[in-house]
Amino acid sequence: MDTKTIISEASARMQKAVDHLEEELLNIRAGKASPTVLNGIFVEYYGTQTPISGAASVTVPDAKTILIQPWDKNLIRSIEKAIIDSNIGLTPSNNGEQIRLSIPPLTEERRKDLVKQVRQEAETARISLRNARRDAVEAFKKAQKEGMPEDESKDGETQAQKLLEKMSKSLDALIEQKEKEIMTV
Repeated sequence: MDTKTIISEASARMQKAVDHLEEELLNIRAGKASPTVLNGIFVEYYGTQTPISGAASVTVPDAKTILIQPWDKNLIRSIEKAIIDSNIGLTPSNNGEQIRLSIPPLTEERRKDLVKQVRQEAETARISLRNARRDAVEAFKKAQKEGMPEDESKDGETQAQKLLEKMSKSLDALIEQKEKEIMTV
C-alpha cells in the first residue's frame, strides 16, 4: 500500500464519522420545529413499514409547529400512535384532516440534557476519528515492514495526525454550533 491510499482511506473513514455526527445532531430537537424530528418513526402503510414522510406530507409552517398531512385520511390514527410510541416528547393533535405537533419551549434542565446528549454523540465521533488514525498508523508500520522507506512511513503517520486534527476542528465547530442552538432561548 502506498501513502496516498492509506491517507485517502483514513480520510474517508473520518469524513463518514463527521457526516454521521451531523446526521445525529439533526435528530436532536433544539426547540425549533424540524421535520427531521420524525426521522426513524414508521407507520403501517399498505402492509409495509413506511417512514411518516413516505405516507404524508410533512411541513413546518412556523418555528413551533410541524404539520403532517396524510395522503390517506385513514392513516391519521396510525401516525398519531406511532408518534406517541416513539417517545420524542411531542403530543399530536388532529382535526380529522391533518396532525399538528406543537414544539414546547425547552426548559433549562432539558437544554442541559440535550447538550449532554450532543457531547456523547461527539465523543463517539471522536473515537471513530482516533480509530481511523490508529488504523492508518498501523498500516504505515506494516507497509514499512514490507519495504516502504522509514521516512515515507513517518511522513504518512504525520499526515494522518494532521488529518485527525483537521477533522476534529470541523467536528468541534459542529458541536459548538449545535450547543449554541440548543442553549439559545
